[in-house]
Amino acid sequence: MKNYLAGLLCAVFAPAAHALTQEITAVFTPDPANPLKNEFINTTPISGFCADFGHTICKHHGYFSIEAPLSGSTPDLGPGVPVIYAGHTNPREGVMYKVPSEWRAFQVTHTRTGEVETVQMRISGIGQHTSTRPDFSVWPSSSWFSAPPCRSTGLISGIGPNLRFFWIVPEDAGACNKRAPIADITRFAFSKTEYAYALKTPNPLSMSSGEYTGSLEYSIGPGGDFDFGDVVIADDKTMTFNFTLNVQHALKVEVPPGGNRVELLPQGGWQAWLQRNRRPERLFRDQTFNISASSRFKMQLECQHHDGGNTCSLYEPLSGHAVPLNISVSLPNGLTDPSGQPVSRRPLLRDGSGTELFQPGFYVERRPGTLHFEISREEVEKMLDGDNKTYRGNVTVVWDSEV
Repeated sequence: MKNYLAGLLCAVFAPAAHALTQEITAVFTPDPANPLKNEFINTTPISGFCADFGHTICKHHGYFSIEAPLSGSTPDLGPGVPVIYAGHTNPREGVMYKVPSEWRAFQVTHTRTGEVETVQMRISGIGQHTSTRPDFSVWPSSSWFSAPPCRSTGLISGIGPNLRFFWIVPEDAGACNKRAPIADITRFAFSKTEYAYALKTPNPLSMSSGEYTGSLEYSIGPGGDFDFGDVVIADDKTMTFNFTLNVQHALKVEVPPGGNRVELLPQGGWQAWLQRNRRPERLFRDQTFNISASSRFKMQLECQHHDGGNTCSLYEPLSGHAVPLNISVSLPNGLTDPSGQPVSRRPLLRDGSGTELFQPGFYVERRPGTLHFEISREEVEKMLDGDNKTYRGNVTVVWDSEV
């Protein structure tokens, strides 16, 4: 399952010429109020169009924007010399906007474990602070509200030679071409560029806790990822996005008071044996616990006593006799094994085999599970032979998110 993240970029730009760099951050923290919402939340501050004059419309439609100091212009051919001609038919001879609106895949790597995940990104909005000579009356009326296939947000601002716009860019839009001006233009320039992005992220429930980092570089210029045509040339050649995805999982197990002391009893207690000399078929106890989990985890045992095998034992010190203790676990709905099967009475063993991986399908918040403790009938008969005896042992059940 993939999750979609649409968000804002806040740019942090390197001083090196001809290259822009941005730091993008997002975090996943399980939300008890929305356990089925397994998504990264953007933590990079909003800027540009949606932070100021487009705030209301952006909030209403769910648009997001960033503002970057990406500038450019047409060449200065001298006073009065046209650089964009009226009525031109080739879009590349005028003002056009082609941005990477298609999904682009890149990898992010866990900074500690080296685990690799795939993220996808696309640019979903574009806008600029522009100026033209002569003024914007050289374009047909309202032509800056949109440039098909780019769609209007309903807002532009500015008068005379200065204009600010922002458009929505559909997926795989290709070039968004401006209508040709009705008079020659001697200069066109932009001082800032604004845009929105969308991400497809992995399911955070399948990722390990910690930070994942990665980068994606886009080219700028004619024929590049950001392409403004053959006449309008940007001042920078590349734009690099540095990503940090922070996964903050929850794994918590709560045992009720006294639940760490387990007494094994026959079905119905000891009365049947004491009053009618009916030997119990087994000794057992089911101990409930509450688990909260948004991450993968494994389970295993640590034993005070064992016979060298894969299970724990209970030990009687006077006789030196030990009996094997069978322990299994049942997990609540939402937690499954690697094949997607529910976990019911899954044996817990010292080497952890069979319980190497459990995974949540959604965030499980304080749901009840059960530990099953049992001594089989055959072993119970051995325990009841001879004088009264007490068998004891410490068992540690481990829930480990380091999978």
